[in-house]
Amino acid sequence: MKPRNLFLALAVLLLSSAVNLNMAQTMDMAPTSVERTKEVVIIHTNDMHSKIDNFGKLAYLADSLRKTHKYVFLLSAGDNFTGNPIVDMYPDKGFPMIDLMNMVHFDATVIGNHEFDMGQELQNKSRKQAEFPFICCNLESKSGVLEQPKPFVLLEAGSVTIPVLGIIQIGDNGFPDSHPSRMDGLEFTDGIAKASSFLWLKQQYGMLIGLTHLGVVGDEALAKAYPEFDLIIGGHSHTTLSKPMIVNGVTIVQTGSNMKNVGITTLKIEDGKVVDCKYDLVAFSSIHKSVPDVDEAIGKYNKNEELQRVVGIAESDFSTQEELGCMMTDAITARMKVDFAFQNKGGIRLSSIPKGDIKLMDIFQLDPFGNQVVTYKLTGLEIKSLIVNSYNRQKELDLIPSGMTYTAMVDNTGKCTDALMNDLKGNPIEMEKTYSVGANSYISASYKFEHRDGGTTSYNTSAQTLLDYLTEVKAVNYSGTKRVFEKK
Repeated sequence: MKPRNLFLALAVLLLSSAVNLNMAQTMDMAPTSVERTKEVVIIHTNDMHSKIDNFGKLAYLADSLRKTHKYVFLLSAGDNFTGNPIVDMYPDKGFPMIDLMNMVHFDATVIGNHEFDMGQELQNKSRKQAEFPFICCNLESKSGVLEQPKPFVLLEAGSVTIPVLGIIQIGDNGFPDSHPSRMDGLEFTDGIAKASSFLWLKQQYGMLIGLTHLGVVGDEALAKAYPEFDLIIGGHSHTTLSKPMIVNGVTIVQTGSNMKNVGITTLKIEDGKVVDCKYDLVAFSSIHKSVPDVDEAIGKYNKNEELQRVVGIAESDFSTQEELGCMMTDAITARMKVDFAFQNKGGIRLSSIPKGDIKLMDIFQLDPFGNQVVTYKLTGLEIKSLIVNSYNRQKELDLIPSGMTYTAMVDNTGKCTDALMNDLKGNPIEMEKTYSVGANSYISASYKFEHRDGGTTSYNTSAQTLLDYLTEVKAVNYSGTKRVFEKK
């Protein structure tokens, strides 16, 4: 070998030995603790309900955390859709929400009850458009159009795998809180019971996160049943937790609704196990920067002149759900020529409308579900059963009427046992007399009450009925209107 080549070979050998020695020293010293300890940041939302205006801020927050932390994930606890006509009435229904969630790089969402508002075929389409999975463990698409979702997703943080299990709530009728007609061919099981089938994830991976759409009461029950969960990121009840709930050693977090807040939960993981969990609730109003590309997309979607069309005048502020509900039910009695009408509070999606112009967008934000109006012939006794059973669904006043007032009589256990009903002149509703009654099709399909008449569907939506009513009366004033009471 030539002297020059010999010199090069010796140099390479010495450099290689030095690198190997340095690597050996590194492995023997500090990096052992680095390998054993990881910090994982989970950014999470829930019940966004198509509210898109803060996505630029969410993108800025996520990008900032990704620059300073190695492992950052973005999760949604369901109900991504329904509540903003900009999204819900877009030609490709729901796409603006999926597009923006893709832009900020969501890693997963659990399926919420309002994901079914668009129907099974459109949900399939949205899931194909999404660059992240929709998960749910207690849904089986036996003969439905809906493609079977995966029950969980695995998040990879280097050598650590974090399983995230999706769970959706079900109501008394055995379905999530959406119109039952959209659930054909689907079977739902109790999510808390079903979770037991996935505890092997904890055994295999050393940790387990619940991404749930159960409501905070359901999350508490889940934590009490399974201390195996390290963290439950919840939705459905729109609960704003400024501090985490700790139940049976399990951390429960939830951020409210409508993209007002975002959660940042940081996990400290040692030897494949969660040893610490910290949670911060961040108001989007406190974030003053955003990502221009995302803001540009939001501006494009928000540019819909038709939704700014004035459809009526509010002569005073609508300041309560009851005032809004009274307008909605008065529209049914006026347009359908019925004696009484009822609107469930859960179907009233605005809390107020200010004095002045009522725009088309306000109507579709107020009533975004596309429910049809159903009319019945009901006796006074059957109407009473509807009111009593509606109260006992959540142990609170629910149905807002037109054409009448009622007082729910509540015992010391919080159960409604009777309802005192009067027409608007103060005359008692006769128990044996038959009246014409209108309600939206969600009430018709989901509420239990005595009725010999199966009901007649008008094929006119409750939102369109309200629009027709406003076209007729032009101006409305419901300030201080109150028609429901309770006596304990």
